[in-house]
Amino acid sequence: MKEIDLSARRREIIRQYFRYVDTGDGRILDLYTDDVELLFPKFGRTRGKDAMRTFGARMSAMLGRLEHDIEGLAFVEAGNTIVVEGREWGEMADGTPFPDGEISQGLFCNVFEFEGELIKAVRVYVDPDFTSADQSRISALR
Repeated sequence: MKEIDLSARRREIIRQYFRYVDTGDGRILDLYTDDVELLFPKFGRTRGKDAMRTFGARMSAMLGRLEHDIEGLAFVEAGNTIVVEGREWGEMADGTPFPDGEISQGLFCNVFEFEGELIKAVRVYVDPDFTSADQSRISALR
């Protein structure tokens, strides 16, 4: 496959990743290598599809709804790595909406590493305090 075709295909795989995240679709596991690596704040670093399944279940329990601005994603590529910046919004399981637009802005950055057309690693850089509930740190920084 030509490099430009592979690059376009990988960007589409990332868009599909976010569609699957937003709908809680288990087919997301088909996008990963068996030894996929995940890094997410407060969850830590882990490997494998079982760990991804656990992470997804924990996020689903915490969130009532999650949506990403898939058409507005910004991509930066270097070899087998694609960095994606975007916006997200939704509701916690208790119905609290996010972001609040004051502290929480709904911005995130993910770093994807690929092996062919499969995601080998996902490193998510986001403040998981989606609703700005961490008042002690907010007070210390404002």
